[in-house]
Amino acid sequence: MKEKTRCRLCQAAGALLLAGAILFFMGLYYCVIKAGIPYQDPPLELQIQYTVNMKIGEILLENGCLVASCGGVLRFFFWVLGKKHQRRR
Repeated sequence: MKEKTRCRLCQAAGALLLAGAILFFMGLYYCVIKAGIPYQDPPLELQIQYTVNMKIGEILLENGCLVASCGGVLRFFFWVLGKKHQRRR
């Protein structure tokens, strides 16, 4: 039972890591592709559109880094626990 639970938690941590990576790349897409290089004297509507896309990209990048790092730390933690458990046997 304990091995099964550890395996499920390990999978959940891996899923968290993957979700963070997806969020990170979505943020990169918004910052680089959607927002792109700011216009040189744009009308107000284009300034607002650029600002909105840039903010969305920044938020997604920050959240992606946070979620991916938490998932990576948890995955590493469960990996170390697994190694310690194997040494005891």
